[in-house]
Amino acid sequence: MTSLRTSRETSTGEIAPFARLPVLTVAVLAAALLVVTSVRYAHGFDELYFLVAGRDHPAWGYFDQPPLVPLLAGTLDRLFPGSLLAFRLPMALAVGAGVVITALIARELGGRPPAQLMAAGLSATSNLVILSHWVSTYALDPFLWTVVVFLLVRWTRTRRDGLLVRAGAVTAVSLEVKFLIPALWAAVLVSAAILGPRRLLSRPKLWLGALIAVVATIPALVWQATNDWPYTHMSGVVAAEFPGYFAFARDGLLGAGMGVGVLALLYGVWRLFRSPSLRPYRYLAVALLLVAVVVLLTHGRSYYLMSLYALPFAAAATELSRRKLVRWWRLPVGIAFGLSAAVTVAALPVWPASVTATSFGPFSLGTVFAGGETAQKQVADVVGQTYSALPPAVKAQTAVYAEIYPFAAAVEYYGPRYGITEVYSGHRGYWYFDRPPDRARDVLFTGFDPTLLKPYFASVTEVVPGLVWLYSGRTQSWDRIWPLVKRQ
Repeated sequence: MTSLRTSRETSTGEIAPFARLPVLTVAVLAAALLVVTSVRYAHGFDELYFLVAGRDHPAWGYFDQPPLVPLLAGTLDRLFPGSLLAFRLPMALAVGAGVVITALIARELGGRPPAQLMAAGLSATSNLVILSHWVSTYALDPFLWTVVVFLLVRWTRTRRDGLLVRAGAVTAVSLEVKFLIPALWAAVLVSAAILGPRRLLSRPKLWLGALIAVVATIPALVWQATNDWPYTHMSGVVAAEFPGYFAFARDGLLGAGMGVGVLALLYGVWRLFRSPSLRPYRYLAVALLLVAVVVLLTHGRSYYLMSLYALPFAAAATELSRRKLVRWWRLPVGIAFGLSAAVTVAALPVWPASVTATSFGPFSLGTVFAGGETAQKQVADVVGQTYSALPPAVKAQTAVYAEIYPFAAAVEYYGPRYGITEVYSGHRGYWYFDRPPDRARDVLFTGFDPTLLKPYFASVTEVVPGLVWLYSGRTQSWDRIWPLVKRQ
């Protein structure tokens, strides 16, 4: 028995005990902070879109995403109608779990309990926590990428091929959230082929995991194929919103956390390339950099980089702990983490909605959430009140139409109190939901461009200045109109 244990330790390597209590404490605090602030202020516009899509228009796919987040959002609203606490709870749990997984990566890299705690703290003070206030693809997907990276790090240390099957299963889930994770795998395989371990590419269980991911994604791919691959147009939509290379780099770095996060990200990347003890994991560092470069060159969004932070955070914490810094360094490090935590808390909706300031110098305040969330409800109330005031005969032949999907989702969610049961839009995913019925001779339009539907109606009347118009006397069939109003 002793020889068997010795052999196993030699083949897998010894790692430090898991700092269970301190790491879980940090994870629980991060998740609890999100839970406490989840009831502020109202649903965000993307949240409402996901909710309405999954609750009222369930499908195997959508113009801009796979089905998992809409399905989750719609199911939670059906189970707990109107509850922001229940609705946003999964994102809080994902953040807490991500904190733990980041600490476990540090442990796999050789980090002792202090390093694991530091890695957990870095994850808990990154901007991912702030973005996870909302139910979104960009909050859930980074957690799944972190799990995949952890499994690859653990495989690199232990060579247990079963971990690759698990990575494939997690990849399958990620592909139901966004179609981005193949970029990570392509970069990993290229990097491993060049730098090693080349053995990774020949492992049957790696390809078994890949098969699991592909099979699980078939329904979403079939939906995309039968709808002329609308997701492929999202790259153009995202690129059109690209803020420039400097702003992208700035936001990508600051996403690690204004404070210790930025320094840890840079230091962690540097040590992954320089530290002899981290050399086995260098191929993963190269892969993450390749993904960052691809996102940059394709004009992606800076928050995509949040999926890449866990490994550099873990490496930075591990390498710092190995340096055996003098004891008095604990005080400034503790102060730095405390300030970073304060910045994170301040950027969450801990403020009354009446506070109008949205920043304090370079630091964002959580009141920025209030502006976006309450504005959607105000638009929905204006449209709803206008619709309910229409004469019954006009209302019976009037469809509600929104120029952009955020308005459409807000009006559809808040509209039932005013008698609005369906809202239509030609914008992005909403175009695929349905067209107005043939009985809709008139349209109550909300948006910014009153000329959008003007060619298809005899007259247009401004009802609410700059926001709501009533189109009357449809001159063409909806079958003819609908393909012409499709917009990205």
